[in-house]
Amino acid sequence: MGRITGPVCRLCRRDGLKLFLKGSRCDTPKCALERRATPPGMVQKRRSKPTDYGLHLREKQKVKHYYGVLERQFRTYFARAERGKGNTGESLMSLLERRLDNVVHRLGFAASRAAARQVVLHGHITINGRRVDVPSYLVKAGDLVRVKNRAKSLQLVHAALADFRREVPDFLSRGEGAIPEGRVDRLPVAEDVSIPVQANLIIELCSK
Repeated sequence: MGRITGPVCRLCRRDGLKLFLKGSRCDTPKCALERRATPPGMVQKRRSKPTDYGLHLREKQKVKHYYGVLERQFRTYFARAERGKGNTGESLMSLLERRLDNVVHRLGFAASRAAARQVVLHGHITINGRRVDVPSYLVKAGDLVRVKNRAKSLQLVHAALADFRREVPDFLSRGEGAIPEGRVDRLPVAEDVSIPVQANLIIELCSK
Protein backbone atom coordinates (compact mmCIF):
# COMPACT_ATOMS: atom_id res chain seq x y z
CA MET A 1 0.00 0.00 0.00
CA GLY A 2 1.40 3.40 -0.96
CA ARG A 3 2.11 5.91 1.79
CA ILE A 4 0.21 9.17 1.40
CA THR A 5 1.99 11.87 3.39
CA GLY A 6 -0.11 14.87 2.34
CA PRO A 7 -3.73 15.80 3.13
CA VAL A 8 -5.69 12.75 2.00
CA CYS A 9 -9.00 14.63 1.76
CA ARG A 10 -7.59 16.36 -1.31
CA LEU A 11 -7.67 13.00 -3.10
CA CYS A 12 -11.39 12.59 -2.43
CA ARG A 13 -12.06 16.11 -3.68
CA ARG A 14 -9.94 15.50 -6.78
CA ASP A 15 -11.78 12.28 -7.62
CA GLY A 16 -15.17 13.72 -6.71
CA LEU A 17 -16.26 10.93 -4.35
CA LYS A 18 -15.55 9.53 -0.92
CA LEU A 19 -12.55 7.19 -0.86
CA PHE A 20 -12.89 6.61 2.91
CA LEU A 21 -9.25 7.45 3.59
CA LYS A 22 -9.86 8.90 7.08
CA GLY A 23 -11.97 6.17 8.61
CA SER A 24 -15.05 7.14 10.62
CA ARG A 25 -14.54 10.85 9.92
CA CYS A 26 -15.73 10.18 6.34
CA ASP A 27 -19.16 9.23 7.71
CA THR A 28 -19.63 12.50 9.62
CA PRO A 29 -20.41 16.10 8.60
CA LYS A 30 -16.68 16.84 9.06
CA CYS A 31 -15.95 15.04 5.78
CA ALA A 32 -14.13 17.49 3.50
CA LEU A 33 -16.08 16.33 0.45
CA GLU A 34 -19.36 17.14 2.20
CA ARG A 35 -18.17 20.63 3.17
CA ARG A 36 -16.31 21.53 -0.03
CA ALA A 37 -16.92 19.34 -3.07
CA THR A 38 -14.81 21.42 -5.49
CA PRO A 39 -11.41 20.10 -6.68
CA PRO A 40 -8.39 21.21 -4.60
CA GLY A 41 -6.16 24.10 -5.59
CA MET A 42 -6.55 27.83 -6.13
CA VAL A 43 -9.89 29.51 -6.89
CA GLN A 44 -11.42 27.42 -9.61
CA LYS A 45 -11.69 28.87 -13.06
CA ARG A 46 -14.01 27.48 -15.67
CA ARG A 47 -12.54 24.10 -16.58
CA SER A 48 -12.47 22.78 -20.10
CA LYS A 49 -14.04 19.43 -20.90
CA PRO A 50 -11.66 16.60 -19.86
CA THR A 51 -9.96 14.71 -22.64
CA ASP A 52 -10.59 11.04 -23.35
CA TYR A 53 -7.16 10.21 -21.90
CA GLY A 54 -7.93 12.33 -18.84
CA LEU A 55 -11.11 10.36 -18.14
CA HIS A 56 -9.26 7.05 -18.42
CA LEU A 57 -6.41 8.25 -16.19
CA ARG A 58 -8.76 9.68 -13.55
CA GLU A 59 -10.51 6.31 -13.25
CA LYS A 60 -7.22 4.49 -12.70
CA GLN A 61 -6.00 7.05 -10.17
CA LYS A 62 -9.28 6.78 -8.27
CA VAL A 63 -8.86 3.02 -7.86
CA LYS A 64 -5.19 3.37 -6.87
CA HIS A 65 -6.07 5.95 -4.21
CA TYR A 66 -8.97 3.87 -2.91
CA TYR A 67 -6.91 0.70 -2.39
CA GLY A 68 -3.68 2.55 -1.59
CA VAL A 69 -1.46 0.86 -4.18
CA LEU A 70 1.43 2.32 -6.12
CA GLU A 71 1.78 2.31 -9.90
CA ARG A 72 4.17 -0.65 -9.98
CA GLN A 73 1.88 -2.71 -7.74
CA PHE A 74 -1.13 -1.76 -9.86
CA ARG A 75 0.63 -2.86 -13.05
CA THR A 76 1.43 -6.21 -11.42
CA TYR A 77 -2.24 -6.75 -10.58
CA PHE A 78 -3.23 -5.76 -14.12
CA ALA A 79 -0.74 -8.20 -15.67
CA ARG A 80 -2.05 -11.01 -13.47
CA ALA A 81 -5.67 -10.18 -14.32
CA GLU A 82 -4.81 -10.05 -18.03
CA ARG A 83 -3.24 -13.52 -17.92
CA GLY A 84 -6.24 -15.05 -16.17
CA LYS A 85 -9.49 -16.30 -17.62
CA GLY A 86 -12.67 -14.25 -17.84
CA ASN A 87 -13.20 -10.49 -17.92
CA THR A 88 -9.94 -8.63 -17.21
CA GLY A 89 -11.64 -5.69 -15.49
CA GLU A 90 -13.58 -7.91 -13.11
CA SER A 91 -10.48 -10.00 -12.38
CA LEU A 92 -8.49 -6.84 -11.60
CA MET A 93 -11.07 -5.55 -9.11
CA SER A 94 -11.35 -9.00 -7.54
CA LEU A 95 -7.59 -9.11 -6.94
CA LEU A 96 -7.63 -5.68 -5.30
CA GLU A 97 -10.58 -6.66 -3.07
CA ARG A 98 -8.70 -9.79 -1.99
CA ARG A 99 -5.82 -7.81 -0.48
CA LEU A 100 -5.55 -8.60 3.23
CA ASP A 101 -5.49 -4.93 4.28
CA ASN A 102 -8.72 -4.36 2.33
CA VAL A 103 -10.37 -7.43 3.89
CA VAL A 104 -9.33 -6.35 7.41
CA HIS A 105 -10.83 -2.91 6.78
CA ARG A 106 -14.07 -4.21 5.28
CA LEU A 107 -14.56 -6.58 8.21
CA GLY A 108 -14.41 -3.52 10.47
CA PHE A 109 -11.15 -4.47 12.21
CA ALA A 110 -9.60 -1.11 11.22
CA ALA A 111 -11.11 2.31 10.51
CA SER A 112 -9.38 2.77 7.15
CA ARG A 113 -7.15 0.85 4.76
CA ALA A 114 -4.13 2.79 6.02
CA ALA A 115 -4.97 1.70 9.57
CA ALA A 116 -5.57 -1.85 8.34
CA ARG A 117 -2.10 -1.85 6.81
CA GLN A 118 -0.61 -1.04 10.21
CA VAL A 119 -2.73 -3.68 11.94
CA VAL A 120 -1.43 -6.31 9.52
CA LEU A 121 2.20 -5.11 9.55
CA HIS A 122 2.33 -5.20 13.35
CA GLY A 123 1.26 -8.84 13.43
CA HIS A 124 -2.24 -8.48 14.87
CA ILE A 125 -3.88 -10.70 12.22
CA THR A 126 -3.72 -14.43 11.51
CA ILE A 127 -4.92 -16.39 8.48
CA ASN A 128 -6.07 -19.94 9.28
CA GLY A 129 -4.14 -19.75 12.53
CA ARG A 130 -0.90 -18.53 10.92
CA ARG A 131 0.43 -15.03 11.51
CA VAL A 132 0.51 -12.98 8.30
CA ASP A 133 2.10 -9.51 8.26
CA VAL A 134 1.97 -8.76 4.51
CA PRO A 135 -0.80 -6.24 3.65
CA SER A 136 -0.81 -7.29 -0.02
CA TYR A 137 -1.43 -10.97 0.83
CA LEU A 138 -4.32 -12.25 -1.30
CA VAL A 139 -6.94 -14.15 0.66
CA LYS A 140 -8.66 -17.22 -0.78
CA ALA A 141 -12.18 -18.59 -0.46
CA GLY A 142 -12.52 -20.39 2.87
CA ASP A 143 -9.75 -18.45 4.65
CA LEU A 144 -10.36 -17.58 8.31
CA VAL A 145 -9.14 -14.07 9.17
CA ARG A 146 -8.74 -13.79 12.95
CA VAL A 147 -7.37 -11.23 15.37
CA LYS A 148 -4.44 -12.47 17.43
CA ASN A 149 -5.47 -13.53 20.93
CA ARG A 150 -3.49 -10.99 22.91
CA ALA A 151 -4.61 -7.94 24.88
CA LYS A 152 -3.08 -5.25 22.63
CA SER A 153 -4.49 -6.76 19.43
CA LEU A 154 -7.96 -7.24 20.89
CA GLN A 155 -8.08 -3.73 22.35
CA LEU A 156 -7.08 -2.20 19.01
CA VAL A 157 -9.65 -4.10 16.96
CA HIS A 158 -12.51 -3.78 19.46
CA ALA A 159 -12.04 0.01 19.40
CA ALA A 160 -12.34 -0.02 15.60
CA LEU A 161 -15.41 -2.28 15.68
CA ALA A 162 -17.15 0.03 18.17
CA ASP A 163 -16.92 2.84 15.61
CA PHE A 164 -17.67 0.71 12.52
CA ARG A 165 -20.69 2.11 10.64
CA ARG A 166 -20.66 0.23 7.33
CA GLU A 167 -21.96 -3.19 6.34
CA VAL A 168 -19.72 -6.19 5.84
CA PRO A 169 -19.73 -7.11 2.11
CA ASP A 170 -21.49 -10.25 0.92
CA PHE A 171 -18.30 -12.18 0.16
CA LEU A 172 -17.24 -11.93 3.81
CA SER A 173 -18.88 -12.96 7.07
CA ARG A 174 -17.91 -11.80 10.55
CA GLY A 175 -18.20 -13.80 13.75
CA GLU A 176 -19.51 -12.28 16.97
CA GLY A 177 -17.28 -14.07 19.50
CA ALA A 178 -14.91 -12.56 22.06
CA ILE A 179 -12.06 -12.80 19.56
CA PRO A 180 -13.04 -10.97 16.34
CA GLU A 181 -12.82 -13.13 13.25
CA GLY A 182 -14.16 -13.22 9.72
CA ARG A 183 -14.35 -15.73 6.92
CA VAL A 184 -13.91 -15.35 3.17
CA ASP A 185 -17.04 -17.13 1.95
CA ARG A 186 -16.23 -16.71 -1.74
CA LEU A 187 -14.01 -14.70 -4.05
CA PRO A 188 -15.22 -11.11 -4.55
CA VAL A 189 -16.95 -10.07 -7.77
CA ALA A 190 -17.60 -6.68 -9.38
CA GLU A 191 -20.77 -6.12 -7.31
CA ASP A 192 -18.74 -6.33 -4.09
CA VAL A 193 -16.69 -3.21 -4.87
CA SER A 194 -18.02 -0.34 -2.76
CA ILE A 195 -17.20 2.53 -5.13
CA PRO A 196 -18.45 3.09 -8.68
CA VAL A 197 -15.71 1.93 -11.06
CA GLN A 198 -15.65 1.82 -14.85
CA ALA A 199 -13.08 -0.96 -15.08
CA ASN A 200 -13.26 -0.96 -18.89
CA LEU A 201 -11.66 2.52 -18.96
CA ILE A 202 -8.78 1.28 -16.81
CA ILE A 203 -8.23 -1.76 -19.03
CA GLU A 204 -8.23 0.38 -22.17
CA LEU A 205 -5.62 2.70 -20.63
CA CYS A 206 -3.32 -0.04 -19.30
CA SER A 207 -3.53 -2.02 -22.54
CA LYS A 208 -1.99 0.75 -24.63
